[in-house]
Amino acid sequence: MTEKRINREIIFLRTFAFAMAMVIFFLVNSAFKSNGNQKFSEIDVERINIIEKDGTVKMVITNVDRFPNGKIKINDVYTNEKRKKRSGMLFFNEEGLECGGFIYDGKKNANGHSSGLSFTHDQYDGDQIMQLLSEDYQQGNERFVGSSLTFNDRPKNESQRTKNFGQGTPRIMLGKSRGQRDGLFLFDAKGLPKAMFYVDKENKAKLNFYDDKGNITASFPEESSK
Repeated sequence: MTEKRINREIIFLRTFAFAMAMVIFFLVNSAFKSNGNQKFSEIDVERINIIEKDGTVKMVITNVDRFPNGKIKINDVYTNEKRKKRSGMLFFNEEGLECGGFIYDGKKNANGHSSGLSFTHDQYDGDQIMQLLSEDYQQGNERFVGSSLTFNDRPKNESQRTKNFGQGTPRIMLGKSRGQRDGLFLFDAKGLPKAMFYVDKENKAKLNFYDDKGNITASFPEESSK
């Protein structure tokens, strides 16, 4: 083999190697290049954090084990550690403060079963001022199934930043009470009943007004004398 032919083959091999390297680079680069959307037929995941471009967490979708436990920070703020941990979602505002959530559960127990769902909206830098709640629990032969929409007053000085959560005061409740009454229930600033318009367990409609001690001051229809 002449020296001239060897040189030609070396040049060819170098050119071929360079071309193959460029092809591999193009293929690898194309494989990892995203157009912004990824499509999945099915995905299994324990927790998803929805974040803004600056890294602020706006929503958390999680199972029970990975539900925020109050001992770690989200957006540099501790979550409420007193809350029961359930599968669901938590929402966060533009400042990274928790502003509501959606949780649910249901299982059998020694006495029967317990099931529930809660959707809430929080006061700014505080706890829930609105709650949509459903409950289904059974103890022996007794079973209660109900749902309600409740609006609460919250302490003005509570803050998630300092983990200072006060006690909320119910003001309006629409739904079924624990006393098996379906209706509209109004409360004063202390959480005491002031007016109720409801249908009782005997399917009788009732309108009651109460004083500061919980005594009925007026009722329609009036109670018949015995």
